[in-house]
Amino acid sequence: MATVFKNLTNNDVAQTKTLLNEAIPLTGTIVSGTYDDENIQNYTHGMFQSVYDYPVLSASSNHIFDITYGYVTSSTGATNTQDAKKRNIYNQMAQVLAGYDVTSSIRKFDLDGNYAAGGDTMNECVFLNYSRLLTKDEVKKGSYTLELTTNTLYDAGAQNSYKINSPAGEYGLLYTASDGGGSVVGHIYYQAGIAVLTSSADTFSEYLDFTGSLSISGAADSVRSEWTDNSFNNTTELNSTIYFCRLNPNEFNYSSNPTYVSDSRVTVKNISSDQPVSYITTIGLYSADNELLAVAKLSEPIKKTDSNALTLRVRMDY
Repeated sequence: MATVFKNLTNNDVAQTKTLLNEAIPLTGTIVSGTYDDENIQNYTHGMFQSVYDYPVLSASSNHIFDITYGYVTSSTGATNTQDAKKRNIYNQMAQVLAGYDVTSSIRKFDLDGNYAAGGDTMNECVFLNYSRLLTKDEVKKGSYTLELTTNTLYDAGAQNSYKINSPAGEYGLLYTASDGGGSVVGHIYYQAGIAVLTSSADTFSEYLDFTGSLSISGAADSVRSEWTDNSFNNTTELNSTIYFCRLNPNEFNYSSNPTYVSDSRVTVKNISSDQPVSYITTIGLYSADNELLAVAKLSEPIKKTDSNALTLRVRMDY
C-alpha cells in the first residue's frame, strides 16, 4: 500500500507577500458639517479632538482620526492657552516620528526631511492621526490628497521618492502641487498613519491662529472648517506560505478511509486485476512530530490512479 504521509522539501514550500489596497474617502461633509458636530468628541484633558463617521452616541459609529496641534515654543510663552500641553504634544509626536539627534535631544520636524543638511524646521504643527481601521498596515505611497479651502496637498512622487530616516518607518513630503512642485507643507508617515502639517505655511496661517490664543480643540475646529476633501489608499499586507503537495503516479492510489477495504478486499475493485483508484478530497499539514496543524479541503474530489500525477497547491495566509 502507498504511504499515507509524505515529507515536504524546501523546494515544495514558497513564501509570498501580497499588498491589498482600499480607497478611503473622507469628505468635508463628514468632517465639518453633516452631523452638526455630533460626530466630534472633545475630552476633558483637551489634548486632541476625535472625529467619527457617525454621531458619537450611535452604535454604528467608527473612530476615523484625531486632530491636535503643538509647537516647539512661542514668543508669548506661558501666557498662551494650554501652552504646556501644546509643547508636550509637539515633543511627544517629534520623538516618535522624528527621533533623537546625536546629543540625545528630540529632533524638530525637518521640512524637507534632510536632517543632515539642516534647513527649515516645522516648529508649529497640526497632527492628523488616522485610525488603524482606515490605514490598515500603512497608507499607500503616492495616494494621499488633502484638499482644504485654501490649497490642496499631495504626497507627489512618493512611490519612488520617500524618506526612511524616521524611527516610525517611511514618510513622504506633502506638496502644494500634484506634480511635486510648489511648497512643502508637511509629512505623511505611511506606517504610522499620521500626517504632520506645518502651521507656518500660508496654507494654514490664513485662517488658523498659532500665536497661542486658540485652545487645541479650537484649533481642531478651525482645521475642520477648512476641510474640503481627503483621500488615500490603505494597504493590507497579506503574507502567504504556499505548499506544493506532489502526488507521484505510485502514491496515494489507495484511500485511507476504512470503508475502502472490506474483508481484506478493495471494495472499488470488481476483479483483482483492476487498477487501484482513489479520490483526493482533503490535505492535512502535519508538524515534524505528526501533529495535525492545518486542513485544506478541495472544492471537488480529484481522481487519482497510478497513471497520473498531481500537484496540489495549498496556500496559508496570515
